[in-house]
Amino acid sequence: MRELHINKRDIRDAKIVDAAPAPLAPGAARLKLDLFALTSNNVTYAAMGEGMLAYWDFFPAPEGFGKVPVWGFGTVTESNAPEITVGSRFYGYYPLAETLDVIPKKTATGFIDTAPHRAAKAALYNVYTDTTADPGYDANYEPEQTLFRPLYGTGWWAADCIKQGEANSVVLSSASSKTALATAHQLRKLGGTEVIGLTSPANEAYVRESGLYHRVVLYNDAATLKVEAPATYVDFLGRAELNAAVHTALASVLSRSIIIGVTDWASPRGGEQLPGPKPEFFFVPTYAAERLKADPQLMAAMGADLRAFYPASRAFVTTQRIKGADAIEAAWTRLVAGSVPPRDGLVLSF
Repeated sequence: MRELHINKRDIRDAKIVDAAPAPLAPGAARLKLDLFALTSNNVTYAAMGEGMLAYWDFFPAPEGFGKVPVWGFGTVTESNAPEITVGSRFYGYYPLAETLDVIPKKTATGFIDTAPHRAAKAALYNVYTDTTADPGYDANYEPEQTLFRPLYGTGWWAADCIKQGEANSVVLSSASSKTALATAHQLRKLGGTEVIGLTSPANEAYVRESGLYHRVVLYNDAATLKVEAPATYVDFLGRAELNAAVHTALASVLSRSIIIGVTDWASPRGGEQLPGPKPEFFFVPTYAAERLKADPQLMAAMGADLRAFYPASRAFVTTQRIKGADAIEAAWTRLVAGSVPPRDGLVLSF
């Protein structure tokens, strides 16, 4: 079984290894990862692999290394769980490896992995959905689902969170990242807010051509940024210097500052006191669970918007199919180095 092992101390250091799978345990099922995506979201998982979120803990690896989580489709190849049949196909959270062993507990739409080491994790990450019972599944857009389903969910709930407060202006860093694009798309759909994208000179044309932002501002110009109050800043980049510039420029109008990602994983995080509101970390599973308690119909609304987003996303992202273990390793190297063009959507299989 081939899998990608990533050095926890330097996520640029990654290698494909061949690991012999253990015999399948009683009550367990084994899935083969068929199709998955790699985006800056996976870089965030690796950059935040230890500490509070501990993404490395989902799929244990040899000491000093981690298996980065990915979202995609897997097919059951072997099953000692009576209710999980060989040949069934599930969307969910997988390690970047050819196979995953789970201890499934059947649900109406699939199963939950009850493996002990995952028990304390947010339920969202342990749910696997059968494609035959999945309202969000569309056979015509499988690549888009691997790329955008988790990211669009983050963006959709982030937009909901923003709109729960007052925001006449929303500034998004790393505006070319797929999660930022999803957030901007939903904010434009909801209306009533000017959406400003911060980006690099290299990605400026792409961000403008996406049509998702009312204004596009370069990082070097963030210190002179002017927006209408009240404003919300949403950070997908994780670059301390940029955050300080935005907070300083908007201190008098900024009502909220929200941290979602770290696409610039190698940049210093900072930690100094910033002018304006204290940044808050946005964790989708916690936020969505609370909102759904208050309004259960939001899940159906999100699902409908998600399905509509699959074809819409083709206007600004082109899927790039990548096959083979060596090509997967090379794709990770390019992604961590920041050399994947924002229009490219990396969709992979072993």
